[in-house]
Formats: sequence, C-alpha cells, structure tokens
Amino acid sequence: MSASDSLPDADSPQSGPGLPAEEYVEQAHLFRTLGERMRQHMAVQELLISIKEEILSTTRLPMAMDFLAAELKLRGAFSTAMAKMPHYFTAFQTYVVAEAEADRGKFDLAVALKILEREAAYRASGTATPQGVFIFQFECLCRNRLGYDKGLEAVALDPLFDDDWRQWILTVRRQVGIIDFADLIYVRSERYIRDRLRQGLPPENEGKPALFGDREGRIAWANRRKEPLLLFAALHRQLGYPAVPRQEPIDQTPEIIPALLRRVERLETRLRLVEEEQTHGAIDLTKFYGPPKENE
Repeated sequence: MSASDSLPDADSPQSGPGLPAEEYVEQAHLFRTLGERMRQHMAVQELLISIKEEILSTTRLPMAMDFLAAELKLRGAFSTAMAKMPHYFTAFQTYVVAEAEADRGKFDLAVALKILEREAAYRASGTATPQGVFIFQFECLCRNRLGYDKGLEAVALDPLFDDDWRQWILTVRRQVGIIDFADLIYVRSERYIRDRLRQGLPPENEGKPALFGDREGRIAWANRRKEPLLLFAALHRQLGYPAVPRQEPIDQTPEIIPALLRRVERLETRLRLVEEEQTHGAIDLTKFYGPPKENE
C-alpha cells in the first residue's frame, strides 16, 4: 500500500483547509515525544516504531509513521517521505525537516521538531487563523535563517491559505528585504483602509481584500522601521499568536567542572614543589621515581 493510498487524497474529506483537530493533537504528541526521546541518543527509526503504539489508531498518523520509518531506513531521512504525503504534511513542515536534515546547514533537528509541535498544537487548539499561522511560519524562517525564497514558497502551498493569501505571500517573497515587513502587513490590513478613508484618500491597493484585521494593522504601524522581532513579540503579547521556539544554549557545565578540577590539582602540585624548594633548598625528586626494576 502506497502513501497516497493510506493517507487522505485531494478529494478526501480529510483534506481541504486543514486536517481534523485530532490529527493535529497526535502530530503534536509525535513531534514532542520524538524530540524528548532523541536526547537519550536513541535511533529515530526505533523511536518512530515505539511512539506509533501511543498514537490513536483512529487517526491517519500511524500509517504515515510507517511510511516515515520505511523511508528513514531506505534513505536515512524522513523529509523525503513527508514530501510524498502532501495531503497530510504541509509543504512548510516538509521544508523545515529538510533544512534540519541538510548537511550544509546548522539548523538543529531538535528545534525543527519543536517548531512542528508548536504549530500542530496551535492548529489543534481551534483558534488558529491564517494570520496567526502565517506570522508563526514567517518568524520561523526569520529567526532560524531558513531562506525566504524557498521558505515562503512552501508557506504559500499551505491549504489554509486561499488564492488571495497565496498571491500576497508570493508578493512578500519578492519584496521582503526591500520593503519593511511591517509595511507589507499594514497596507493589507483593515486599519490601512480606515486610515485612507478617514483622510479622504482611496486605498492604493483598492480591489484587493484586507488580509489582516484592525489590530494587526495598528501593531504593524506602531512597529514600522523597527526590528521585525519587535513586531513578532508585540503580536504574541497582544493577539496570542504562538511564539517560535528558540534553540537552547548547550549546558557545558559537566565538561567545564572536571577540566577546572584538573587545573586546580596541577596548580596545587606546583605550589607544593615551590614551598619544598624554599624550605629545603632543593626538590626531592625521588618521590617521582617509579619502583626499582629487578635485575634480569
């Protein structure tokens, strides 16, 4: 049975703007548990097999995990398997995992799994909106330097976005870095339309629907010409959009303490030798001799 046979197809009720909430709940559990148990230095293939027993059998995720495990065994990566299941895993999910598995990059798979977990939990909450999902995905690209060209192309393929959203996302893809990101949000918000009408001016993008609400537009206007991360933080605080997980610094304490102890021991040995030389005028080297060898 192929992946297309076991998972929702384009005409299935499971596809469309998104999967059922229970699918996202189980996805969040998979990504969270996989990330936690990977710290125990267990093989990902074995983890997929064991975690599968915890997943609800009424969802399609167990069948997807079988395909992931098989692809991991065959190719050593599971982003290629996700790419073959576009009706279950979004293009953004596939892109994030592919970037984490790439040898050329420094993007950690542990961070990628946290991103997928948080996005799935947000979609499962029932409060996910196209605005919130887009801001979350764009911030992931920004914070982790995953590349706007291919990244935004993957974002635009999300079934949650309609044609108006896709056209705008591809416009952002062309203009990001040239036009301030806060301005890109503001001119497609209800706040911009109201400001122009209050000034007696027609909107410059007349005929194009507003993709963001009044509050998003106000926050974007307040953060123009500022660091984009400040805009993201304000959206998190004001609108409850999910925050992007960050890579935790590596705790080097277990490695530093033994090294410091060895250096302290060497310093103590040197001080004893100096004290002995000052007291007796010479250093007794016989203590450093090994046991005498027996004559053959």
